Amino acid sequence: MYRRFLPIAILVVWAAGPSSAQWLKHPDPRVPRTVDGKPNLTAPAPHLPDGKPDFSGLWNAVDGRFLTNISRRAGVEPPFQPWAKKLFDERQANEGRDRPAGFCLPHSIPDAMLVPNYPWKVVQTPGLTIILFENFTDFRQIFTDGRSHPADRGPTWFGYSIGRFEGDTFVVETVGFNGKTWLDDGGHPLSEEMKITERFRRKDFGHLEIEFTFDDPKTYTKPWSVTVPFDLLPDTEIIENICENERDQQRLKGIRP
Repeated sequence: MYRRFLPIAILVVWAAGPSSAQWLKHPDPRVPRTVDGKPNLTAPAPHLPDGKPDFSGLWNAVDGRFLTNISRRAGVEPPFQPWAKKLFDERQANEGRDRPAGFCLPHSIPDAMLVPNYPWKVVQTPGLTIILFENFTDFRQIFTDGRSHPADRGPTWFGYSIGRFEGDTFVVETVGFNGKTWLDDGGHPLSEEMKITERFRRKDFGHLEIEFTFDDPKTYTKPWSVTVPFDLLPDTEIIENICENERDQQRLKGIRP
């Protein structure tokens, strides 16, 4: 279902995706092992010395589904404003032909985390959590040092993220989007008024779930949420991934009517 919405040119690029995060093997001594030496992904979730949960690691979307598939499976129907529903239906009908990533523009949130076979890496430090995306070699900063969202801010692709802990849940609030991106490759739109709240929960060593809540009164009549599962990819690393726009656009010209 996921790949049905991708331009053929992008499919060519993604065809080699499954091995992209697997070529660099490096056994991690921090990974718990079973008796046969394999990673024990059902071991208890790790914690930092200060007792906070440790979300560090390389994560990958379980099945690469759009928010559409996930929300319908959970019985959630996005409460579109009329203009947003019309735009979403158009994007569905043309199979996401004008998706920003097709022009080498950033995926943003949560789209960058949903790209199959392109994992993202959490680096957790005191006061700052960094997410490194293999796809397009992008990055994201989540500040946990007590600061507030900047009052004087320009619109950005990934927005401005502030995080805090509520027990073992990492809560992240992001504002300041430029409205040019999509929530996913299925075409869910957003505006500059979008506020996204993420609730990270590490269920055990190898499994993470994030509840995304979208609050954008210009685009949706009320806030709505979906929960997305992610799997840990142990003993490997992300690698550089560059979008070659000029090559992809030449291919796109050849397949567009």
